[in-house]
Amino acid sequence: QVQLVESGGGLVQAGGSLRLSCAASGSIVSIGAGHWYRQAPGKQRELVATMTSAGNTNYADSVKGRFTISRDNVKKTVYLQMNSLKPGDTAIYYCNANLRTSGRSYDTNYWGQGTQVTVSS
Repeated sequence: QVQLVESGGGLVQAGGSLRLSCAASGSIVSIGAGHWYRQAPGKQRELVATMTSAGNTNYADSVKGRFTISRDNVKKTVYLQMNSLKPGDTAIYYCNANLRTSGRSYDTNYWGQGTQVTVSS
């Protein structure tokens, strides 16, 4: 079964850091574009960071300079390093990625289950 499994969320004080991981499992050949989204209570889900299949990155203005998205193609994992965290970063964080699975000639988009990040003041 192909899936994205997230880890690394938790409770941290303002100014602290967390690193989220999103590991692809199953018959995965490769990871293409990867994204991190977040959804705070009562708000719409928003795109936080993107890494294209070519390795180009883009960030929401609210996290530029604090968050870094990266990818390990061998481990088939996408990461989100979050530094200088603020209470406004509190949300459920979801990863989303295009995966090439064994036997297919095209990518399929998958979502992770989400991981809670809570930043206390």
